[in-house]
Amino acid sequence: MIGQHKSPFKGSSIEFVEHRQYYPGDEIRHIDWRAYGKTGKYYIKEYEDETNLRCWLLLDASGSMAYAGSTVSKFEYARYLVASLGHLLLSQRDATGLVTWDSRVRERIEPAASPGNLRRIMQVLESTEPGGETSMAGVLADLLPTLKRRSLIFIVSDCFDDVDQLMAALKQFRHAKHEVILLRIVTPEEEDFPFTGSTQFRSLERQNHRVVVDPHQLRAHYLKRYAEFSSSLEKRTAGAGIDFETFRTTAPVQKSLGGFLASRTRRGQK
Repeated sequence: MIGQHKSPFKGSSIEFVEHRQYYPGDEIRHIDWRAYGKTGKYYIKEYEDETNLRCWLLLDASGSMAYAGSTVSKFEYARYLVASLGHLLLSQRDATGLVTWDSRVRERIEPAASPGNLRRIMQVLESTEPGGETSMAGVLADLLPTLKRRSLIFIVSDCFDDVDQLMAALKQFRHAKHEVILLRIVTPEEEDFPFTGSTQFRSLERQNHRVVVDPHQLRAHYLKRYAEFSSSLEKRTAGAGIDFETFRTTAPVQKSLGGFLASRTRRGQK
């Protein structure tokens, strides 16, 4: 399971790590009053033994995530998954932050282990709606230099991006010693392509981009390309040391998440 881990701090005295902005809900006793005297702003002092992990939850909020089909939308599913992960991590006092993105970063909450950070994460999740084009690889490339400490990175997305570019970005995270977990969200329609009769397909990321086709003429080609894309993503993430899991919107979030965490626990015990 995520967790069941020890604090990285060793020894008999705590070590100051960094400042972060104060938010309502943080403990007042951790305010650095000297920093306040210099800047007029409230900052919290963080120490290495106050958190077990430093975690980031990266949520794809691009237009393709709005697709629902016969189930809840990929974004609704992903939002609930990210909320569940945030609650789990913060219940273990793991400093946890959030990033939402489409073609650029929309919202960013810095990691903290306080209850107030869970409230902030939930507020952003509740207010975010999917839309716009995506640039997953570009966003990851821009984000990496801003992460100053080694972290556990959860990326929740449908992964619709150029695989070569995406893998190049993910490998840079591994090179920087971050642990990366890629959670892919898919719907049954994307996997099975069950459409019949003349069907209009509309882009969720580009306005006024739509086409009417006969699904029977496309199905075999689509399923072949989809299988190749999925296989490539799975094999290349494994080769890069990236934990990869597919979450299907037909399965309850808690059941799928529980199975994934149990699998991680078993692998960690080997």
